[in-house]
Amino acid sequence: MHPILNQINSPEDLKKLDIRELEALAAEIREFLVENVARTGGHLAPNLGAVELTLALHRVFDTPRDKIVWDVGHQAYVHKIITGRRDNFHTLRQFGGISGFPKISESEYDAFGAGHSSTSISAAFGLAVSRDLAGERCKVVAVIGDGAMTGGMAFEGLNNAGCSKRDFIVVLNDNAMSISPNVGAIARYLTHMISAPMYNRIKRRIWDWTGRFPRGSQTLRRFIQRMEEVLKSMLVPGLLFERLGFRYFGPVDGHDLEGLVRLFGEIRKLSGPIFVHLITTKGKGYRYAEEDATAFHGTGAFCPETGKTEPVHLPSYTDIFGQTLVELAEKNEKILAVTAAMADGTGLVHFQKRFPNRFFDVGIAEQHAVTFAAGLALQGFRPVVAIYSTFLQRAFDQVIHDVALQSLPLVFVLDRGGLVGEDGPTHHGSFDLSYLRLIPNMVIMAPRDENELRDMLWTALQHKKGPIAVRYPRGRSLGMTPQKGFHVIPIGKSEMLRDGEDVALLAIGDQVWPCMDVAGILESKHGIKAAVIDMRFVKPLDTGRLRWITQKCRAVVTVENNTVLGGFGGAVAEWISEQDVPVLFKRIGLPDRFVPHGKPCDLMREMKLDKPSLVHEIAAFVRTARAGEPAESLRASGR
Repeated sequence: MHPILNQINSPEDLKKLDIRELEALAAEIREFLVENVARTGGHLAPNLGAVELTLALHRVFDTPRDKIVWDVGHQAYVHKIITGRRDNFHTLRQFGGISGFPKISESEYDAFGAGHSSTSISAAFGLAVSRDLAGERCKVVAVIGDGAMTGGMAFEGLNNAGCSKRDFIVVLNDNAMSISPNVGAIARYLTHMISAPMYNRIKRRIWDWTGRFPRGSQTLRRFIQRMEEVLKSMLVPGLLFERLGFRYFGPVDGHDLEGLVRLFGEIRKLSGPIFVHLITTKGKGYRYAEEDATAFHGTGAFCPETGKTEPVHLPSYTDIFGQTLVELAEKNEKILAVTAAMADGTGLVHFQKRFPNRFFDVGIAEQHAVTFAAGLALQGFRPVVAIYSTFLQRAFDQVIHDVALQSLPLVFVLDRGGLVGEDGPTHHGSFDLSYLRLIPNMVIMAPRDENELRDMLWTALQHKKGPIAVRYPRGRSLGMTPQKGFHVIPIGKSEMLRDGEDVALLAIGDQVWPCMDVAGILESKHGIKAAVIDMRFVKPLDTGRLRWITQKCRAVVTVENNTVLGGFGGAVAEWISEQDVPVLFKRIGLPDRFVPHGKPCDLMREMKLDKPSLVHEIAAFVRTARAGEPAESLRASGR
């Protein structure tokens, strides 16, 4: 099926192939990628565009001795395939299988773990400095995409590395810039010329020669240098990187495998900070991905022959949020939307089309997004900042210093709260309830279903006393009958959905309806009558409800899709401890460890958050309470 690929078990095998065989291998790899990602889902389009780049790097450099650091990991599938993981690639992003991102515990070829953007340059430069301090000799390469270059951390790394004069290579995989054939041809010619050994020998001799002139004659040397910069500024867009201290090569055709091998071969002989700019096509070689690179950037399973995914019958929470925000913005022109390169991922595409002047995509720059929105809020606008839960972690200081400290009425919408599935620990929203709860002036809500999400968004936009966060899970909504209009939810007020006196199940967000099912099973199979309360707010807590329920029930259990450390259950435990309430208490949530990747149902079962596990644990806990456990003890336990 893939005769050449089946012989590639390590990068050393690439060195045995000639250029024509490498080109044939590139075609086989693209077929292999489409076949496998069609079954598992994953980041298809960016990897299709990085095939030649990856083959050239591993052909020229001596990995794993030479280090290649991949940014985010959206471009690292080919790297995984040719570094000994081909036969396990069918387990990509599956529970117990290989990760969709670089992972140092998975392979010696994964020089640095990744999942969040714009980290490769800083991490790789750290490896380069470590190499020098240890007196070792190897090459270090950071591979970064043009999207990741919108993140400020990338330029922090460039700024630090460029002035160091250390041996260090940055490869920019640019799959968005449009360059005409003429400009591309000229750039290619110049790149080949300035990377050639003859050019570098001549340049060194000129510098040596002009350096022998008397001190006053350095004008000639400065003139030659200035002329070189002027030429480069006219013909290649690399002067910025030259100013930062890098030698710039490019733009280069990122699909010219023979040219890339030659270029990297020459660059490997050079020293100092080097910046290589490649132009590639996202989705290269698969028509559907080339035509709609956004849809195939990160995709679920699909039919490789048609490019179609399975039909979806229920809207996602992301869709509900996006549609609701448009509905509300129709009535309030002060509502603005801010996101960090995730218009599609956060459901803001419809808002962007309907209100282009009120939509702001700031690039992969979460810190800037938050402080930028703070400035908007200060002038009376109502910015809604939509960022994945795991990505908002990157703007933690800005949330505290620029928003909460000034009590600015910002609305944070955290998509992908809780376990997200196949993208794994870098994308699980496991910590947001904890890291937001410790911030003064912050209100935190989590809806149980799509109707409550609509009401919470409406409530958040009416709240003007400080920042407020709405956190919801990844995935499809529950199919509730859509409600008409909106209702303001009183801040800090819960709702009892089921009465009972044996145990109180205090649930938040997507764990509310599962707890309703668990309560039914507890009563029918174990004779346990469980009250179920949708707490709705992690902060402020409904202390009135807590006081009442702890007097009514001997046992209380909190259930959340968040780490048990400092989260919703921690807030309840703190209140119980402070009140000295005689109640047996148990926290159920995510453990104090990073949860691996896998299908959400597999992960929930593994973390004992599935319904059978909840029934088992709660029933055992209630039996303990009935057996006469001292009422004054506080059993604040979690996994």
